[in-house]
Amino acid sequence: MMDCYALDLKDDPALIAEYDRWHRNVWPEVLEHLRTQGITRCTMHRTGNRLFMMVESSTGAATDGGASPLPPRVQEWEELMSTFQQSLPFARPGEKWLRMERIFEWESEGR
Repeated sequence: MMDCYALDLKDDPALIAEYDRWHRNVWPEVLEHLRTQGITRCTMHRTGNRLFMMVESSTGAATDGGASPLPPRVQEWEELMSTFQQSLPFARPGEKWLRMERIFEWESEGR
């Protein structure tokens, strides 16, 4: 199962560059948390200050653990990342990463 999410960063080139640097060396506890949530692959892409994240899992897991409390080190990472992030303009209060709706899919027959 693959889910896609979107989020904006604060529109500040220095903050965006720092956010990118943090993601070149994600804390091991964060990666382990993703693994324990059933996530098998997670990729993030950026254009300008807009982020796009693809999450693959066998369980439909969310990167934030859904309603489960986060381990302390993962919570620390989330709080740090929040200093760079801002909600999408149409997000409800408290919403961070918004799940995107699939509107098109195509696959070649020769695949």
